[in-house]
Amino acid sequence: MAVLKLVSGGSVGQVLPLAGERVLLGRHPTCQIVLDNAAISRHHAQILESHGEYFLEDLRSRNGTQLNTQPVRGRIPLQDGDEVKLCDFVFQFMLDNSSSLSSGSIPKLTAVRPTQAAREKETLTREDGRPLLNPDLVPEVEEDEGSSILSRVPTDHVQTVRLNVRPEAKLRAIIELTKSLGRVLKIDDVLPSILTALFSIFPQADHGFVLMKNPSTERLIVRASKSRRADDDEVVPLSMTIVHQALESGQAMLSADATRDRRFSSSESLSDLQIRSVMCAPMLDPKGVGLGVVQVSSRDLGQPFNHEDLELLASVTSQCALAVQNANMHETLLAQHDMERELEFATQVQLGFLPHEPPQVAGYEFADYYEPAHRVGGDYFDYIRLPNGNLAITVGDVAGKGVPAALLMARLHASARYHLLSAATAADALTSLNQEIATSGLGFRFITLAIAILNPQKNELDLANAGHLPPLIRNKFGHVIAVGQEESGMPLGVSPTQAFRQLLVPLEPDDTVLMFTDGVTEAMNPALEIYGRPRLMTTMSAGPVDVGKLIPAIVDDVEKFYGSVTQRDDLCIVAFRRLPEAAAVPA
Repeated sequence: MAVLKLVSGGSVGQVLPLAGERVLLGRHPTCQIVLDNAAISRHHAQILESHGEYFLEDLRSRNGTQLNTQPVRGRIPLQDGDEVKLCDFVFQFMLDNSSSLSSGSIPKLTAVRPTQAAREKETLTREDGRPLLNPDLVPEVEEDEGSSILSRVPTDHVQTVRLNVRPEAKLRAIIELTKSLGRVLKIDDVLPSILTALFSIFPQADHGFVLMKNPSTERLIVRASKSRRADDDEVVPLSMTIVHQALESGQAMLSADATRDRRFSSSESLSDLQIRSVMCAPMLDPKGVGLGVVQVSSRDLGQPFNHEDLELLASVTSQCALAVQNANMHETLLAQHDMERELEFATQVQLGFLPHEPPQVAGYEFADYYEPAHRVGGDYFDYIRLPNGNLAITVGDVAGKGVPAALLMARLHASARYHLLSAATAADALTSLNQEIATSGLGFRFITLAIAILNPQKNELDLANAGHLPPLIRNKFGHVIAVGQEESGMPLGVSPTQAFRQLLVPLEPDDTVLMFTDGVTEAMNPALEIYGRPRLMTTMSAGPVDVGKLIPAIVDDVEKFYGSVTQRDDLCIVAFRRLPEAAAVPA
């Protein structure tokens, strides 16, 4: 595994392992390596691994990434000993880390991302949906006089095994549970292991089961059952009255002779099964909320369960509850890990749709910036070279956030290219693209999109707008105006019959065009004020002439405006400038 060794900018000598196929470096907490510096972009750069080879890629950061003092453009392979610089942080890339990492530790540069039962009178079911074969054991009477509940033990405070009651049995219980539960992590393996251990602890037990709450319905489901004899596996005697009492009170229950309990007198099958003694203990989470119950029963009247057995079961069940919580957390972490892998792949796919570097056009300079609010976003931009030598610049915003918006953005990327390559003007391309989107069955998913086709021979822009923010143009004197607002139509997908209007804009030397999404103008500060177009126009007017410096100045001003407030919208900016005649060079 390769590593990055910090040469300067922090704790010099710190070593960061490059684990996984993608390691993200940036200021955002979701990055694998978080660099706490205001000059670092939220998602600044990434290192990719493929078949043992590593590649460095800048993610359109405003201050750039350098490899061996050279700016990173596109995806560049890394060699052992290469120097990687992100603002004030300088790293050395090393393929052999055997002498750099100490065993048992994962080094970090800075903050590294690490994540009342209802009383239902119904037929209980197993987890696979099969019903229990004696549902008539669910009682329908209250449990006052005539109850044979002999003992109760609180379980919410039984966190450790108490040694004053049958210490040899408790020791055996600890050994059995440690051996059984220490080898399993899945909940479906934990529960049968619990019953197996209990049958070893209580030789008189004939039946046992574990009832767990369904998280979505709150219904109790038999998740595991066990019988001493194999032919009794389908017949699980249980007392729902004791189950509900144990869950509601948080106490373990003991009934010494269930056949004489008045609450079960109407149950003939109970007498047929000759249930003599029942213990039931709830499994509680740290907040005292019931997760389920463990119940064991015996037919042997000569060896009924006693108070010591109940205390033992209560102690064991508290350990079982911990094992169940650990298993649940393990399954949750596995699900989150799968989701993280899917999001990582989605991020890589979306980045693949975006241009890797600005285009080269004689007499013009280009720059861009893109940063999603989440792992993936709905903002979109593209450069499309047309057969006649013109260049189409597109900037769009898909309604919504996250994966759904990213999927629609991928659709927009392909469709926009097709219509631009087959249409004569930007307005014609928008009109045909709108017909496709409006009739594609995407539902109420609207898209704003601005298209600017640059004719570098005539120094002219062909503009068309589908409900997007109008582009801004700054002349050589610093005066900024918005263009095409009156000619703008409705967003794509609203009306399939909409026809869009064309606007031709001549470009003079030193004219700068800025196209952006509402993540810029709608950025919000702690006082709930938005950044707004007037402030953007002021920043653009006073900003650097070079568009490669203008965009970072705008991003810095936006971030200074919203401060520590988490932004919920993606950020996308594209800028290009017609160079003065003396500075223009062939592409």
